[in-house]
Amino acid sequence: MAEYGANPAWNPPAQEWPSLQQAALIYGVSVDTLRRRIAVGALPASRPGVRLIRVRIKDLDRLYRPIPTGDELATRRGSLR
Repeated sequence: MAEYGANPAWNPPAQEWPSLQQAALIYGVSVDTLRRRIAVGALPASRPGVRLIRVRIKDLDRLYRPIPTGDELATRRGSLR
């Protein structure tokens, strides 16, 4: 008997266009926050169906980039001088 997950069909690649609910869960923000970002034009989105709204992971990464801390911050400050 094969192990669960051994078949590639059971492990699909990460979605490039998650729904708002999926994106909110991944990035730790509310769906309403994502809707507000879309409304002001800060986050591009697509509506593939009547009700479903999807956003690109690339756009979410650009909007919610990590804040550098510790050694990363010192390295960035040193490179700016």
